[in-house]
Order: sequence, then C-alpha cells, then structure tokens
Amino acid sequence: MIVTAVEPRKKNLSALYIDGEYAMKLSTHTLLENRINPGTELDDEGLCELVKLSDLHRAKEKALWLISYRDHSSKELFDKLCRDFCEEAASAALLRMQELGLINDEAFAERYAKELHLKHQSPSSIRYKLIQKGIDKETADSIVDKLEIDPVAEIEALIEKKYAGKLSDEKGLRRTVAALQRAGYHYGDIKAVISRFTEDYYD
Repeated sequence: MIVTAVEPRKKNLSALYIDGEYAMKLSTHTLLENRINPGTELDDEGLCELVKLSDLHRAKEKALWLISYRDHSSKELFDKLCRDFCEEAASAALLRMQELGLINDEAFAERYAKELHLKHQSPSSIRYKLIQKGIDKETADSIVDKLEIDPVAEIEALIEKKYAGKLSDEKGLRRTVAALQRAGYHYGDIKAVISRFTEDYYD
C-alpha cells in the first residue's frame, strides 16, 4: 500500500489516502512523528500500528482536556475516554495522567468530599457519591470519617437555607422530611431538628 495524500482536517487530524482512495483520519501528530508522507509504503501491520499510536495520542489529548475542565477520578476519566477510544488507548492515557500526577484518586476524593460537605450532604450521601466515582469503600469511609460531620448541625443548616419557609403546614413538613431523608439523614435527627423550628410536627 502506498500513501498517496495526507490532507489536514479539523481537530488536529489529517485524512490519509492510500492507493488513491480515502482510508481514514489519523492524528496529525502521529503522522508527522512517523514521517508519513505521500509515497510512504505501508503494510497492514504498519497501518494498524499507526492507528494504535493515533488513538493513544488522541486519548491523551482528550484526557488532558477533560482534566483541565475539572477534577476526575480514575474511573470517571477512563469511562469518558472509552466513549471515543478503545480500552487499550483509554487505559494507557489514564496511566500517563497518573504518572504525571494529574490523576490521584485519594486527593480527588478529599476535594470532592469537602465540596459535598459544604453543600450539607449527609455522611452516607457523601460516601455513596464517592463510591459512584470509583473510590474504593475503605478510602471513602476514611475520608468521610475525617470530615467529622455533625448530622444535626447539617440538617439545621439545610432547613435554614432551603426549608424554613415550608414548615408552616403538614404538606410542607412532610416534603421537608422526605427531602432530608433522600439526602441521607436519619428520621430521628430530622424530627429532633424540625421540632426546634416548630411546635407542631406531623408523623
């Protein structure tokens, strides 16, 4: 097979033409790095290797872009990369980000847990969301324990911030209790706090 043309395209890609026909788009960086020009001869093995190198380069670029946008856990980044690239390229790109110190699950989990705490999320809710992000249970438990969250204080803060005006009737009370339970707080704590805001409480 003879490369007959290499034409630049958008997103740092170039169209590769082989034997006079369009073949595929590959990373421009990969083609330049491997000195692929019109007249270059390729066999099937060489072309497959170019595709792998192109996917790896593009996966790394995508990983860097995603990380620049916001923090990611390893699982989160890997899953997103797999939407566009094969698992091999996604794994290699993830490993490179870890080697560069750009992906660190424990540091990510600590930052994410603090963000959720600032939003008055319950310990169980924070733990659940960390595990959803791919953080192992032991690490999630340790990080949540370090936060030393006082559920009663968090419920009070949530009520003052969002629900204080909804405690004047039975319907509002029930909705407030349901919302706080969905947030992971225990019924006993919720009832104790609400009783401080109103003398009337409906079971």
